[in-house]
Amino acid sequence: MDFWDFHTHQTGKANSIQNAGLDTLANHQACSLGIHPWFLEEGWEDIFEEISKQVQQNTSILAIGECGFDRLKGPALELQKSAFRAQAKLAHELGVPLILHCVKGHDLFLEFLKKEKSLPNILWHGWNLKPELGQALLDYPVYFSFGKHLLLPSSHAAEWLKRVPLDRVFLETDDSKIEIAQIYQAASLILGLPLDRIDQQVRDNWNKISSRKIK
Repeated sequence: MDFWDFHTHQTGKANSIQNAGLDTLANHQACSLGIHPWFLEEGWEDIFEEISKQVQQNTSILAIGECGFDRLKGPALELQKSAFRAQAKLAHELGVPLILHCVKGHDLFLEFLKKEKSLPNILWHGWNLKPELGQALLDYPVYFSFGKHLLLPSSHAAEWLKRVPLDRVFLETDDSKIEIAQIYQAASLILGLPLDRIDQQVRDNWNKISSRKIK
């Protein structure tokens, strides 16, 4: 079974949304494109302008990102907020999801959600926070992409997967070397659902929230 991987740094994989850069776009059939907070600098607007042009022209770019907030390794918070707002606006205008990177920035993200009136659909990738924090996001168009943490039955990710509505769920490998099939198998065990049901569910979830469909 060919499972979709909704956020990965692995290359050359079919049925995957690979995290791309402007210099690697030609290498990917399906990808996301954005400015990660680790690489955000003054003058980011010029890079964003090129990203915006590429996303509008190239429909194989399925999502904006990853982008977001990082208090540990990112630049000044006002810079992060400005770049995130611009990328979220682009995602909303094009009707494509935004892939969120968020480290020690839950409050910044919640502040954005409360202030912004035109929100894109947002995938919080690599979710492994307490279920209570996930619950607080269900009033907004926020979705949860689960990865390697599902392999640990006691993780926050596994606990939230048991509670979260199935139409908010996506699965990913991120920067791990794990095969996406392992993530689906872990989700199957946690949810008590067959693999084909989970596979169809996440595909349906994507096609409901994105103008750029997958098969």
